[in-house]
Amino acid sequence: MSRVGKMPVAVPKGVDVQITADQITVKGSNGTLVRAGNALVSVKNDAGSLKVEPANDSAAANAMSGTMRALLANMVEGVGKGFEKKLSLVGVGFRAQAQGTKLNLQVGFSHPVVKEMPEGVKVECPTQTEIVIKGADRQAVGQVAAEVRAIRPPEPYKGKGIRYVGERIVLKETKKK
Repeated sequence: MSRVGKMPVAVPKGVDVQITADQITVKGSNGTLVRAGNALVSVKNDAGSLKVEPANDSAAANAMSGTMRALLANMVEGVGKGFEKKLSLVGVGFRAQAQGTKLNLQVGFSHPVVKEMPEGVKVECPTQTEIVIKGADRQAVGQVAAEVRAIRPPEPYKGKGIRYVGERIVLKETKKK
């Protein structure tokens, strides 16, 4: 059996888990997340912890038990604490501004770039060169952060562009005569 799948998921106070035949609903202070169930996996709520077990002895059920356990752990953590990704802008004149559910970027193009945030994802700009993306759904937060970074990824010669905080960019040496 999957090592990850064997570990129970602790459900903290303030987080409510509802398990039905076809879906799992997790409610908390940061919102509500819903995930479809899987026929290869059975999920049980035992006194403040979720246990995931494969429905049969197949390799697919074993693999899915680990996957489902990880997804449930992310859902519980997301509605409790939430997830965030930090991005920084590197470049002269590069700036970002959050306006409600929109992110306005000026990153060296002839026009400003406006990125609309999906439902359940919030964006903040503590300074003009920092972007913080927050939300309860780990996958949605990571996807939005990747889409914002893709607007102007760091270039390899000077490193200008949008990068994750802590990301290491390997700079190339310039052409020699």
